[in-house]
Amino acid sequence: TELNESSLVVVAYGKLGGLELGYGSDLDLVFLHDSEGETQESTGPAVIDNQRYFVRLVQRLIHFLSVQTSSGRLYEIDTRLRPSGASGLMVSSLSSFARYQREEAWTWEHQALLRSRSVAGPEALQQAYERIRIETLTRHVERDTLREEVAKMRARMRQELAAGTPSEFDIKQDPGGMADIEFLIDYWVLANADRYPALVTYPDNVRQLEALEAAGLVAAETCAQLKADYLDLRAVTHELALGDRGKTVPAERFTALRARISALWEEAFGEPPA
Repeated sequence: TELNESSLVVVAYGKLGGLELGYGSDLDLVFLHDSEGETQESTGPAVIDNQRYFVRLVQRLIHFLSVQTSSGRLYEIDTRLRPSGASGLMVSSLSSFARYQREEAWTWEHQALLRSRSVAGPEALQQAYERIRIETLTRHVERDTLREEVAKMRARMRQELAAGTPSEFDIKQDPGGMADIEFLIDYWVLANADRYPALVTYPDNVRQLEALEAAGLVAAETCAQLKADYLDLRAVTHELALGDRGKTVPAERFTALRARISALWEEAFGEPPA
């Protein structure tokens, strides 16, 4: 029997995937292998099937990454963005991942895919992942219901996660904050990626904004202001994290910024962020 070498690719989602890792950020990771064929097993002294081998390999890798040191845990690892979430396989094949993204993934999973990139593994396998990512985002997004689904998910996040009060502004989750900017970019990119594939070339918010401007989909002045506002909010989240001061600031600090973001949200979704 001819043996085919199998490999693993590590995919980063979230802030790591989007090149925006901050102080205290966890690592959102998805693990994929390229094992295929009738016989899928290791060739070591104790032969095991490849799926079990890759699961054990990933468990060992997660253990190394999350080791407890004298200064605290090295990294917090989150693998729940894999296909089917916490109930799904710890490691999936590349082909099953592609099928899931085409046929079963929800809109919010395509939003997450937009912020993903391969970070480790053979170059050929990383390129194969990137082809799946681009094909999914340009050809398999449910654009007929995209606007409604993005708005619905954002409303749910605000309700469940926002920690602001009338006197305190939650920089990430409150209306007019970072998440509203991120969801606006998600919506603009996913709504137009079938016609402008270059929009999904990069996984980070800043370059996606620049791509939206280059495609003529967002005005240059709006793009520049939105980018500046987003970077300002990110800088403050870093300061808060370094000082272990939570995630809120006095409400009056970003009044004008919040008004600008809320106006853009209302223009895109037909109602203000509540």
